[in-house]
Amino acid sequence: MTTPLRLSVLDLIPVRSNQTSADALAATTTLAQRADELGFSRYWVAEHHNMKAVASTNPAVLIGILAARTTRIRIGSGGVMLPNHAPLVVAEQFAILEAAFPGRIDLGIGRAPGSDPVITSYLRMTGTTSDVDAFPRNVADIRSLMHPGGAALQLQSGQVYELTATPKAASVAELWLLGSSEYSARLAAAQGMPYVFAHHFSGEGTERILGFYRDNFVPSDLLKEPRTFLTLNVAVAETAADARAAALPQLQQMARLLSGMPLGPLATIEQAAATELAAPQQQMVDDMAERWVIDEPVAAATRIRSLASRFGVDEVMVTPGLSAHDADAANTSPARVKALELLAEQLLA
Repeated sequence: MTTPLRLSVLDLIPVRSNQTSADALAATTTLAQRADELGFSRYWVAEHHNMKAVASTNPAVLIGILAARTTRIRIGSGGVMLPNHAPLVVAEQFAILEAAFPGRIDLGIGRAPGSDPVITSYLRMTGTTSDVDAFPRNVADIRSLMHPGGAALQLQSGQVYELTATPKAASVAELWLLGSSEYSARLAAAQGMPYVFAHHFSGEGTERILGFYRDNFVPSDLLKEPRTFLTLNVAVAETAADARAAALPQLQQMARLLSGMPLGPLATIEQAAATELAAPQQQMVDDMAERWVIDEPVAAATRIRSLASRFGVDEVMVTPGLSAHDADAANTSPARVKALELLAEQLLA
C-alpha cells in the first residue's frame, strides 16, 4: 500500500465579487472545519495588506478565530511578515494563542512586507515595526521570548531585565521560517529551524533551495534534523474541465497582479469565463496553469505524490485556488470544500 501523505492548507481567504469580508471569513471557517474533519495536518493563513480580493490581513486574530472553531488541526501563519511587527508583540500573540490552544499553534515567519511599497512605507511611518536588516536577530529573539524560561534584556546601565512573552508557558508554538530565496534557507539551516520554501510562488529553484537547506542544517534545541514540506497551488474537481473552470478566476487575478494591473475582488466562475485577457496576460494564465495542479482527483493525486517524491517531503500544503458559481451562497465556497474532500479521498485514505 502507498503510505498516505500529510496534507495541509494555506488560505489567503479570497473575497469574491459577490462577498463581503464577513462572507469570506465564514466560508474560510467552514473550510477549516472541513479540513479538521478530513484529517488535514495544519491550516495556515497568510498576511497580505490592502488587496481587494484577500481578507487574510492579520494572522494572529484569524488563528484565534479558526482555532476556536476547530478541534484537532494545527492552526498557524503562513506567515507573519516580521518586518511589519515588533518581535515582542509577535511572541506575546503566539504565546497566548498556544496557551489557549496547546499543541495546535504554528508560527510561520517571513521577511517580505506582504504588500506594495506604499503600504509598506505607511506601516513604517505609523507604527513600531522591526528593521528588515535585523530579521535574523528578531527571529532568534522571538524563539527566546516564547521559551518557558524567557529571555534576559541587557539595559545600557548594565542591569539584566527578565522578559517573557507570557508569565508561565507550558508549551511553545511551533516555529517555522518561510522564504522564497537562498537567504531564508541559509538562516533556517543556521538556526536549526523548520523551513518552507514558497514553491507555489513560481516553482523555480525549489530543488536547489531545499537541497541547500538540508546540506547546511545545524541541529538545535528546536530541531535535530531538517524539516520541510511542499507548497502547491491546487484546483481539484470531479472533472478536469470543472477544475480548470474553477481555477480560472484565480489564474486571471494572478496574471493581473504580475502585470501591475488594477485588482478587484475575485471573479466568479461565470465572470471569469466571460473575460478576455490581452495576449501577454493570457500567456501568463496558460503558463501558471501548467505549474498548478489542476485536474480530476486521481490525476491530481498522482501528480502531487510525484512532486512530493521528487522534493523528498511527506507533507504537502495546498492552496485551494478555486472560485465559486454566481448561484453559490455568498458565505460559502463549495468548490474549495469539495477540492479538499477529493484530495482527502485520494491521499489521506
